[in-house]
Amino acid sequence: MAAAEPPPVRFGILGCANIACKVSRAMILSPNSTIVAIGSRSLEKAANFAKNNGFPASARAYGSYDAVLDDSDVDAVYIPLPTSLHLHWAVAAAQKKKHILLEKPVALNIKELDLILEACESNKVQFMDATMWMHHPRSSKMKEFLYDSQRFGQLKTVHSIFSYNSGDDFLRNDIRVKPDLDALGALGDTGWYCIRAILWAADYELPKIVTALPDAEYNEAGVILSCAAYLRWDDGKRATFYCSFLSNLTMDISVLGANGYLRVHDFVIPFQENVGPFYVTANTKFAELSIGIEPAPSEHKINTDLPQEALMVKEFSGLVSAIKEHGSGTEKKWPTISRKTQVIVDAVKASIDKGFVPIEVAY
Repeated sequence: MAAAEPPPVRFGILGCANIACKVSRAMILSPNSTIVAIGSRSLEKAANFAKNNGFPASARAYGSYDAVLDDSDVDAVYIPLPTSLHLHWAVAAAQKKKHILLEKPVALNIKELDLILEACESNKVQFMDATMWMHHPRSSKMKEFLYDSQRFGQLKTVHSIFSYNSGDDFLRNDIRVKPDLDALGALGDTGWYCIRAILWAADYELPKIVTALPDAEYNEAGVILSCAAYLRWDDGKRATFYCSFLSNLTMDISVLGANGYLRVHDFVIPFQENVGPFYVTANTKFAELSIGIEPAPSEHKINTDLPQEALMVKEFSGLVSAIKEHGSGTEKKWPTISRKTQVIVDAVKASIDKGFVPIEVAY
């Protein structure tokens, strides 16, 4: 007789940020999760958010974040609040034994993140950041290519770009350009993805030296609107990235090996929700008379029944369920990857603040 399916993981949401519309939809689409509560500083706003986003009729709306954490039916919380509020509310959630799915950037600096992770560890709650593309089946398929010694070989260099230009209203009013809310600006938002992509390609081996490239662009409040950096490893690997709020929407990863090359044009959010393409070349040579190349590049299309954010919720909920139902330990992979990403964010910021000097990475 087949074992009964464990009950769905019950989510509470702290805040009504725009990204919470997407992630709450993912919680509804995921087969092992549901939404039981949402909190806002305004009860009316929370209730309207639940109604407008198709929450279950039984979901409760609260006029505070604390009320969500005090709800005994909530197993896990999703926190899409401004980065400046992450430390307080993530630690508070961990102390209430709520598992934590935290929007990125996860903290303003590594000191804050370590306090969050310490609270999660001491309270035995699962931590995961909400970097959605990691959970698309395309990511594991691309990694298979990078592990292929014949077709890809030794990793030589990575370049990543994530940029978008959302216009004057965004640059004036969005929380991501406010120093008291998201002081890391483009580095914390789009740069987080670029840095994660580089670490992913390097199998999470940290570089030795990080150097921000002159010159970063800032708004009048001193928040970074665009920046770039160079990463160097002792074994000769190199990587660069560019992140921006001022350039056309671009979401690229290029990975070059001794024998092959991989490129993906939509790594953050696939152009189509149900399919993720990527392109590879392997053992490429000039054709006779140098009038072309051979073999030709190949395109791979990876289909998915669930969007990547729903697969993220599904994976997170599976970890939470294993802890709840079977007494499993927390999965350490996800907090470790978050911490390594934050370490590089900090190094880039330090390099910028010190006049674009090289910074030795300390982990």
